[in-house]
Amino acid sequence: MIPATLSSLKFWACVASGLLMALAFPRPGLAELAWIGLLPLLWVGRERPFRSGFIAGLVFFAVVLYWLNIVMTTYGGLHPLLSVAAYLMLVVYLAVYWGAALWAAVHIGRRFNLSLILVLPVSWIAFEFLRSFLLSGFPWATLGYTQHERLLLLQSVDLFGVYGLSFLLIMANAVGLEILRSRKGERRFPVFGTSVLLLLLAAALGYGGMRLNGAETEGSSLTVNLIQGNIDQGVKWNPEYQQHTVNTYRDLSLQAAGDRPADLTVWPESATPFYFQESSVLSRQVRRVPQLIDGYLLFGSPAYEQVNQEYRYLNSAFLLSSGGEILGRSDKVHLVPFGEYVPLKTFLPFIDKLVVGIGDFSPGTVTTLSTNGASIGVLVCFEGIFPELARDFVRQGSDLLVNITNDAWFGRSSAPYQHLAMTRFRAVENRIWTARAANTGISAFISPRGEILEATPIFEPAVSSAQVRLGAGFSLYRSWGDILPIACGVFILWCLVRLWRKPAAANSCGAQSNSL
Repeated sequence: MIPATLSSLKFWACVASGLLMALAFPRPGLAELAWIGLLPLLWVGRERPFRSGFIAGLVFFAVVLYWLNIVMTTYGGLHPLLSVAAYLMLVVYLAVYWGAALWAAVHIGRRFNLSLILVLPVSWIAFEFLRSFLLSGFPWATLGYTQHERLLLLQSVDLFGVYGLSFLLIMANAVGLEILRSRKGERRFPVFGTSVLLLLLAAALGYGGMRLNGAETEGSSLTVNLIQGNIDQGVKWNPEYQQHTVNTYRDLSLQAAGDRPADLTVWPESATPFYFQESSVLSRQVRRVPQLIDGYLLFGSPAYEQVNQEYRYLNSAFLLSSGGEILGRSDKVHLVPFGEYVPLKTFLPFIDKLVVGIGDFSPGTVTTLSTNGASIGVLVCFEGIFPELARDFVRQGSDLLVNITNDAWFGRSSAPYQHLAMTRFRAVENRIWTARAANTGISAFISPRGEILEATPIFEPAVSSAQVRLGAGFSLYRSWGDILPIACGVFILWCLVRLWRKPAAANSCGAQSNSL
């Protein structure tokens, strides 16, 4: 049993940290807990850092990602026992990053006599970044996302991305631990570390105030209508409901155009649950919609291409002119493992995808869509949680980011709120307006400052309208990318190589260490 690996008190301290950090995410979104949530773990983690971090990570990811069981059982048709098994396998895998981050911080600190206040944030950011791309990447619940509603702090992500906020949070926890230890007489008060933290916080808040009070980027504007059809996932791919789906989106679009004519109308991911590119009665009805509303129409649809007598299936977005002509197609680049394709399918023939009715999807390339005077970058579904994708679209000239998604998979869980919180960062990182159309919600507009506008309730048909400004403002992150986590990763790798080549002497882990 896991409790046998640690004393009972230490075990529950690790559990407490995992739970506190999970509660900082939507929902309930108690963001303040992220500044102190790791204290119990850090207090007990010096003896067995990997096991301590791993246990805390297990609790954290189990709580934050509980909704995966809804996806796999309700919509994936997976037996509850198999669902729990798959869920636990993912949680165990993700918890390894927490254990590894704490292990590296402890051993590097001991070996090189480095303060926890320095080495823990660096180690944590390095492993958070590694998790974002290793084995296709799953950066859901990066700790910096807990601060999505703190607009002053949020502004600084255009400098170092979400990892900059993660760095501050981990440093605050490390400083808090050293302060507690000084009160017990184990350490002197960490004057230097506390001063550095306060200086960084003051700089982040001051920068945030400057950004919030600054003028918005000048440029032309675009009126956009977002259409939330609220199509039940259980019938979405049933051919008998295809006409109902098209009617729903058409009627809501006409209603929105009557209330507020728009330059661009956006339907969610897979709004047309059939191959729009094929000539059919349904595709002709869709082509008629932009003519009726006298504006551009952007919508999600499956697509396919024939390559060497084989077919590639794509999760795509089509852009139609006001006359109904196809102006372009953008294909999803980062696919969902087991949702849109099965990794290592040769070795896992018994595992099927959650999306039925279509073969395995293939990844596309970063392709912008052009309207009259505007270039649109489309992030499909969970592509909104990958900073590098949004950055690539803007670097290729996108004036507006559009996230089309189908969050019906998540049910009435915290996942739609977590998903929106993470997408919010993409707008600020690139200082660009972002429009988000979701099948069952949350549809919303996100300003370059991260403000949420015209948000819709979940699981209700809805229309959201706003006038957005085109173009992207200055952003250091867009120019330099993930330079902070890369630098952290290089430093940790260098330290680990030195640890491996020259193991620390037996007494280097003694009480005189300046780390955990």
